[in-house]
Order: sequence, then structure tokens, then C-alpha cells
Amino acid sequence: MKILHCADLHLDSRLETNLKAEKAKKRRNEILNKFAELVEYANENEIMHIIIAGDLFDRDNVSTKVQNVVIGNITKYPNIQFYYLRGNHDSNNFITSLDVVPENLHMFEDEWKTYYIESETSSNFKVAVTGVELTFDNNNKIYSFLHLNSDEFNIVVLHGQENEHKSKDRAEVISRSDLRNKNIDYLALGHVHKYERGELDARGIYCYPGCLEGRGFDELGVHGFVVLDINEDTKELRDDFIAFSTRCLYEVAVDISECMTTIEVLEKINAELSQIECTKEDMIKIILTGEVDVNIEKSISYMTTNLEQRFFFVKIYDESTLAVDVKDYSGDVSLKGEFVRLVSGLEDIDEEKKAAIIRCGIKALDGEEINKCV
Repeated sequence: MKILHCADLHLDSRLETNLKAEKAKKRRNEILNKFAELVEYANENEIMHIIIAGDLFDRDNVSTKVQNVVIGNITKYPNIQFYYLRGNHDSNNFITSLDVVPENLHMFEDEWKTYYIESETSSNFKVAVTGVELTFDNNNKIYSFLHLNSDEFNIVVLHGQENEHKSKDRAEVISRSDLRNKNIDYLALGHVHKYERGELDARGIYCYPGCLEGRGFDELGVHGFVVLDINEDTKELRDDFIAFSTRCLYEVAVDISECMTTIEVLEKINAELSQIECTKEDMIKIILTGEVDVNIEKSISYMTTNLEQRFFFVKIYDESTLAVDVKDYSGDVSLKGEFVRLVSGLEDIDEEKKAAIIRCGIKALDGEEINKCV
């Protein structure tokens, strides 16, 4: 028996932190279409059960288009059963807006609820999918009410941050210690946006599939979902992460200490990018580091324009610092020299701040972009 486990799709996310309006719109549509592709993948691979472990949507008020696409894909495949547990970003608005809830869409509540999946080939095999939506009222009480049959293959669905122990102050904390020795075979989690898998106890494992598509530079690398393949005779589980994201996000640090020109910096960036498996579909964040010569010539705008022709999105952050020796400007009659001497003579700030101000001032006088000063 095969079951697909996904989470944290965050459909209808605004995506405007990094992207301009047009690209943000394109990216929203891509992520929405990814849900449709996921369902199609399940159908093509004869996976008749999909678990959505929270945060299907990104906000309370979901657009009509998004609702229609989601419901349209659920009703398109009545043979596929969807088990949808709402997360902290989801609300009840999606369900209450429906005239009729599809028969193959199964919801969870604030008390434990179980759905049974019967085997078509073995009368001795049954999967129990049990879940509860965490709240401040129930998060410390749910564990004592979880009772699972040891003879069944037990999947428990929760949305929150796994921890060794429970928390009195946070509803979304999931206590591993309180779930041990509960006859759990697979703890299907959502909330963490990267793939994570670990041992729960001698019998079971826990798993976050991560988000389906990275949205920002806190969601780097490849994303996708997990497919469970359960042997109905032995109850042995094989779980595989399936890479599925259209675009990946990468963050690359580039030391430009030895560079003197824009072209040299660009060559150094390209050398670093060649070390990772990024493609033209991907989104790249480049952080320039190192201590550079005060006479370096580098144009962030030129390099950004150059790289934007090769990738979907590029952002360059210049966190390099200037190697400034104040003595070099003692006899300099230029505006730059006057500025360095003026700051050096200030008595109400420490030497570290003076150095930072001088570096930023020289950048400004050279017409360079300043990300931060002190």
C-alpha cells in the first residue's frame, strides 16, 4: 500500500519579500499548479491516499481561484482519499465556504479522529490514520487520550514543532516523549519546512516532508514530499523523499578579498556557482564577504543584471569590508582624505565604530551601495 505525505504548501502566499509583483504572481501560480502536479503524480503512481499535514494555505482568506483549484483537483480524482489536518496558517474558512465537502476529503478536529484504510488484498492488514489539530486548550491533554491498536499499522498526523517534551506556553509543540510506546509506526508531521526524519521509538519513526516549494531564502535547496510503501504481509515500511520542486533557492557566500574589479568579482561568483547544481530556474542569493582594497571597483547593479539573464531571481548582498589604513590618508588633500582625518579625530566614539564609518564613507564617496554601516 502506498501513501503520500506532504505538508506546508502555503498556497496563496504573497511572495513579495524578494520578488517584484509580476514574478511574485508567476511564482504563486507555479506553487498552486504544483498541488495539481502532486495529485497527478499520486494518480499516475497508483497512490490512493494523500496526507496533508497542515498549512495547505498561507492565510485565512484564500482567493476563489485557489479554492477552486484545490477542490477541483480533489474532486477530479474521487478514487484518491485526502486526509487534511489544518495547521497554524490554515483556518476553517476553506471548508465553510464549500457548498458540499467532497466525500474523498477527510478532516480532523481538536480531538483524536481515526480513518481506517482497508487492504484490497489482505484481510489481516489495516492502516489507521489518526490525527488531532493542536490548540492551546488541548496541546497538553491529547497524549493521554491516544490509544492505538498494536495489530494495525498506525499513522499519526500532527502539525507542530517536535520536541523532547511538551510546552505549557506553545500550542504547536509536539512532545516526542509522550508519543513513545504508543504503537505509532509513522508520525506524519508538518510545520518544519525542510525534510527531516528521525527515530521515535523502537517501533516507529517521525518525518517532516518539508514544504513543497521553497518560497524564501530560509527554505533553501530541494523540496518535495514523502511516499510511504507499506508491505501488507510484513508491515515493513519503506519511506522515500521525492524531490519535486520546480525551483530551488540557494545562498552562496563569495570571498572577494583578492578582487579589484567588477569582472574579477563576477568571475569569483561564477566559480562558486559552478560548485552547486543550480539551474536557470533557480533563485540565488549571493553574499560578498572578505576584506577588500579601498580602491576596488565593483558594481552590484551590473553583476545583478548579468546574473539575472541566467537565473529566475538574483540578489547580491555586499557584506565585504574595506581594508583602510588611516595613515595612508594623512597627507591626502582629496575629499576622501579630509573625511578620513575628520572621523579619525572624533573623540566620542570608539575605534571600531570609527573604522566602520570610514569604510562606509569611502563606499559612499565612490558611489557604491551601502547595505549597513555600524
